[in-house]
Amino acid sequence: MARITAGQPFLAVLFSLLLTASQSKARSQQPTPPIRVIVNRVNIGVTVTDSAGHFISGLRREDFHVFDNGVEQPITNFLPIDEPAQLLLLIESGPAVYFLSQDHFRAADTLLTSVAPVDPVAVAAYSNAPQLLLGFTPDKGAARFALQNLNFNIGFGDLNLSASVAAMLDWLAAVPGKKTIVLLSTGIDTSPPETWHVVQQKLQTSDVRILAVSLAGDFRKPLKTKKRKAQNRADKNFVDEGFRKADEALRQLSAATGGRVYFPKNASEFQRAYAQIAQLIRHEYSLAFAPSAPDDQLHVLKVKLKDPSYRVDHRQAYLAPAAN
Repeated sequence: MARITAGQPFLAVLFSLLLTASQSKARSQQPTPPIRVIVNRVNIGVTVTDSAGHFISGLRREDFHVFDNGVEQPITNFLPIDEPAQLLLLIESGPAVYFLSQDHFRAADTLLTSVAPVDPVAVAAYSNAPQLLLGFTPDKGAARFALQNLNFNIGFGDLNLSASVAAMLDWLAAVPGKKTIVLLSTGIDTSPPETWHVVQQKLQTSDVRILAVSLAGDFRKPLKTKKRKAQNRADKNFVDEGFRKADEALRQLSAATGGRVYFPKNASEFQRAYAQIAQLIRHEYSLAFAPSAPDDQLHVLKVKLKDPSYRVDHRQAYLAPAAN
């Protein structure tokens, strides 16, 4: 178990305890068998910006070219940026978030204010498993109420990040249209390591984009005491390695879907992150094509525009279905 020194900030101690619990729980879990997902249509969320980072609107289906392993594919479905975007807020509800300043994740009100009035919003929380608190609704007041009344698991139980994301992807699979998960999480994951293989398959076949916001900023407090330096260094190395793994988990979840990850350190940076997320959601195009090769292989995706000066961001790959 991680050692606790008298001078360690409380949040750093809490984070080290959570890391220790996550590692021991992950080791005790049994392997999860892989899940095979059948893909009949590949959906790609696309954002387009110019050299100054400004979003480009008004593009049409014929402005885009989609390539599957280098071979251009006909675009079968196209949704412009003015098509309503559906936003799911998925929030970690364990002890870490409970002890954070409430302004950090409730600054998500900036996001609710910035998205279009017609954009439906849903709210879910997770610790050992996800719980849907509010289904999709354009009523932003109901979403604010759900955020303000989150229940927290104060004990040191499971924080099954990967498994919870997989469950929400399954729920969103039946929802048509443009879909984004805004994940508010420390990145700590007690899911067994094998779960990531399942989640990766789902991410590669899903039309959901993940935008992750790290809630671990307040845990990154330096050790202030000068006593017992060797032990402090060991504790710091343990926590730093935990930060690295947690941050990497959020990067992988977002990158697999063509999303982004943010690491805000204070309330103002949270506000800026949510404002940027709102802009991304409001300026997403959605393209789709039918996969032509049922070869059970990972296929590389590339989206190009007629105007090569624009930057195009999108998911990078998908897992093709198996024959028969």
